[in-house]
Amino acid sequence: MPIKDVFLPLVGQPRGPAVAAIEKCVAVAADLGARITAVALEEDAFVRPKVMLPDAAEANGSLGAGDSQHLLDAFTRATSRTGIRAQSRSAKVPADQIASVLAEHGRFSDLTLLPVKPHDSRTEHIIETLLFESGRPVLLCPEQHVDELRPEFENVMIAWDHSARAARAVGDALPILQAAALVRVVTVADDKSDAIVQSGTALVDHLREHGVYASFETAKGNGSSIGKVLGSWANSHAIDAIVMGAYHHSRLNEIVWGGVTKTVIGEPPCWVMLSY
Repeated sequence: MPIKDVFLPLVGQPRGPAVAAIEKCVAVAADLGARITAVALEEDAFVRPKVMLPDAAEANGSLGAGDSQHLLDAFTRATSRTGIRAQSRSAKVPADQIASVLAEHGRFSDLTLLPVKPHDSRTEHIIETLLFESGRPVLLCPEQHVDELRPEFENVMIAWDHSARAARAVGDALPILQAAALVRVVTVADDKSDAIVQSGTALVDHLREHGVYASFETAKGNGSSIGKVLGSWANSHAIDAIVMGAYHHSRLNEIVWGGVTKTVIGEPPCWVMLSY
């Protein structure tokens, strides 16, 4: 199914990287030929007035009316330049409901695009809620790499771990894979066993039936975490986007001990499309 309707949550302070990420997300939606809907949320709660330095205000993470309007203005400017079909709205919700409200909006789109600040607990909570409660894939836009990101996904990597969630991610990403010039199926493994080769080859064969001519290879872990290996591999091969399933292991284990998903959403190396 083509990606025709995408969702862009607008949450946080309108800093330079956040505004640039909004522009890149709009450019991706335009490249997909999709309509984009932005929702800006602010906290609906009484806060006793107090004086805060700018750095302290950002660390506090408060979501004010001025911030949401600035984010909406950046969205409007970006959509006006591209001529994409767009709509936007804003709302006030209790702070503890922001993630669930965004997930509810995400159910009525083909894909959620989400700007990501590195190692930000609020952003990670929103990502997890979108994955578990929207039923739709999420495309992460790393703000720390926004200047290097391209809106066209020419070189795409599938992080293949043979799991059902990885298979779902491949299905969700088919329109992106079909438009890519180069698709690589990569499994992180120190030993290339027959089972690993057969699984990767089977996926390549399946993708060929959808007009996607991919290659399969393995990347050695050498004692590093899989998340870090994927990031290093993506950087060294100029990957535009990674397609992967989320939380192959128990979610609780990943939250407590860390894992591939936690590593990637904490600091995405490039565009990352996640499905659960």
